[in-house]
Amino acid sequence: MKIDERHLVQLAAVVQAGGVTEGAAMIGMAQPAVSRTLAMLERRLGEPLFVKGKRPMLPTPLGRSLAELGQTMLLASRRASELVESFHQGRTGVVRIGGTQFFMDALISGVIAEFQNANPDVRVDQSYGYVPELQAALNAGRIDLAVCPLDILDEGSGLTFEEILPGRNVVACRATHPLLLKRKIRKSDLLEFPWIAPPQGSPLMADLRSFMLSLGATEIKIRYSGGSLTSTLTYLRGTDALTVLPHGVVFAFRKERAITALPVEIPHPERALGILRLSSSPKAPAVDAFSNYVTSSFKNLRHLIKRHEQAIIWGA
Repeated sequence: MKIDERHLVQLAAVVQAGGVTEGAAMIGMAQPAVSRTLAMLERRLGEPLFVKGKRPMLPTPLGRSLAELGQTMLLASRRASELVESFHQGRTGVVRIGGTQFFMDALISGVIAEFQNANPDVRVDQSYGYVPELQAALNAGRIDLAVCPLDILDEGSGLTFEEILPGRNVVACRATHPLLLKRKIRKSDLLEFPWIAPPQGSPLMADLRSFMLSLGATEIKIRYSGGSLTSTLTYLRGTDALTVLPHGVVFAFRKERAITALPVEIPHPERALGILRLSSSPKAPAVDAFSNYVTSSFKNLRHLIKRHEQAIIWGA
């Protein structure tokens, strides 16, 4: 005998509520419809589902067993409804994000943690890459968002870019570097110290080469290369080496008072840090919620970062 699952859900609601009227209201049905369902079910089973004359309604052993099955279905139905609602509100799902290593590790990883504290059912899958790799990953559907520096977005690329922070780079050093004692830093002073090379293929590496050319240097005195952000900062703290870092990275570690930036301007292309995504990407509420959270977070940070830049770096 096949029993309609909906009938078991109605039976469970009545047993749980103790009455037909109350049970019908619990599942959003009219009382006559639920009464007809129970009467039909009893006829099909040839057994009563409730003890006659008992108020609140008392299920028979068979009625209770069937109601327990219906209760499982009722809970599953409610869980499914909650899951769909959470999905539409961006509180559940998966966000696949790629970005440039130093900026992701210094700033975006903290934003991810804050977002997931408020949305623990959203999983974030993070990967690294530079603009060409990130664009390819977006077009191939391997990631949903990219956080990266960008100067020009090609027309017809099918991508959108939302700026979250100006893309300024600085000359970083340890907080007790000898150059910080100088009233005015000359170009030749910078060439007396060794440098840490940013990752190959990164905009930072291109900016370092351009900066060295502007100083009149034909080659860079590289002492250390190939490190992660953590190893680069550790090395920077323990030596008099210099390197080029995004200002946002120096800002992120300001409270440690271990690294800072020299009051030297680095010429580089006008670019911004922002969120890159496909214009035609399918609707994904969790991705939209995370993107909005990143944008909102950096709206609050922008003025602090700008003030830090003026006070610490340029002494304004």
